[in-house]
Amino acid sequence: MSRVPGWLGRLGAGLSGWGERLERRRAQIESEEGAGGDGAGGDGAGGKDADAVGPGDSPDKASDRSAQESAPGAAPGPVPAVVLPSRPDPASAVPWGMRVAAEAGWRLLVLAGTVWVLMRIISSVQLLVLSFTAALLITAVLQPTVARLTRYGVPRGLATSLTAILGFVVMGLIGWFVTWQVMENIDDLSDQIQDGIDELRDWLLASPFHVTEKQINDIAQNLREAISENTDTITSAGLEGVTVIVEALTGILLTMFSTLFLLYDGKRIWQWTLKLVPEAARPGIAAAGPRAWQTLTAYVRGTVIVALIDAIFIGLGIYFLDVPMAVPLAVFIFLFAFIPLVGAVVSGALAVVVALVTQGVFTAIMTLAVVLAVQQIEGHVLQPFILGRAVRVHPLAVVLSVAAGGMVAGIGGAVVAVPLVAVTNTVVGSLRAYARERAG
Repeated sequence: MSRVPGWLGRLGAGLSGWGERLERRRAQIESEEGAGGDGAGGDGAGGKDADAVGPGDSPDKASDRSAQESAPGAAPGPVPAVVLPSRPDPASAVPWGMRVAAEAGWRLLVLAGTVWVLMRIISSVQLLVLSFTAALLITAVLQPTVARLTRYGVPRGLATSLTAILGFVVMGLIGWFVTWQVMENIDDLSDQIQDGIDELRDWLLASPFHVTEKQINDIAQNLREAISENTDTITSAGLEGVTVIVEALTGILLTMFSTLFLLYDGKRIWQWTLKLVPEAARPGIAAAGPRAWQTLTAYVRGTVIVALIDAIFIGLGIYFLDVPMAVPLAVFIFLFAFIPLVGAVVSGALAVVVALVTQGVFTAIMTLAVVLAVQQIEGHVLQPFILGRAVRVHPLAVVLSVAAGGMVAGIGGAVVAVPLVAVTNTVVGSLRAYARERAG
């Protein structure tokens, strides 16, 4: 009997088995879709899997099941999902304190970089900045005179010219008077200083400090050697003095021109400046500007009055104590009064030193008493009454601002540091109040 029909029969039986298994698989997938995925491989009522082998199933069915699972072309069954542990957002994983410190840190770095760039720019145009600032301070003193003359019917150009000329003439006369007094009394002062040094030497020898003549001679010898060793430095400083004079004259001219334009056209310059501000911030800046100008004007006028009172009373005191050059010393006291705290100490110390080397220890002590008394009256009576609360700055802020201004721009920086701090304080307070009004 031929073997071909048997082979064909087995092939047909195999194909029939494959067809049945495919039908069962399709029925299983349809039942899973219809049940909404309830139970892995089961129907909606939790019935048995179509291919599951029950207790009463035949061995053929079990073999068909294993064959289906091992068949290379069989459709894969459902793969269980792998649940991975969830990871938090990196920002939420950082501690709150560290996040706050980082936020504040990079903002501080930006501010520090901005301030550093501004300071570099100011240092490169230091003469221009100081000249314009001095013009602002002078304008704050002279502007009320221009306004008063304008109210009386004087044309603004003429009022500006008269006020500026009068102001600069007065300042020039003060400088000339101080120079004249120093030149007139320099010879007498040098003789008095020499006599005072001799008296101080005799007093030290007779004092209970046990100072010997050899020690005094050694100190004098050291001073002479220091002067001779630094002759080159002194000479170079003298040569640099020519450059300083040229820069001073340039600064004076810039200050005069700036003062003239500020007195004549100050409002229009301010309106033009407002156009450079973003439109959203323009109302707040426009409200803060007049308040800042009021603060600056009050500070300058009050400082002039206080400095004038200090100069008059201390000058009268050292005049009646027969201290030489009392009038030039009084002018120095007036000028140094524009440097808060530090200027009073320096000018008072200068008066005491002149009294010590010219009139002796007792006169120096009396001069010191006069200086301290006037300065105490100034600090506790004059400044609170004249300057008022509008320009009150904490003493620590005054000392730090004067020191910073002196390190950045010398004496000019020390003079403008405190009014700059006072104006900045007023502007910040005004902007904060404006923000609260808008929020309310």
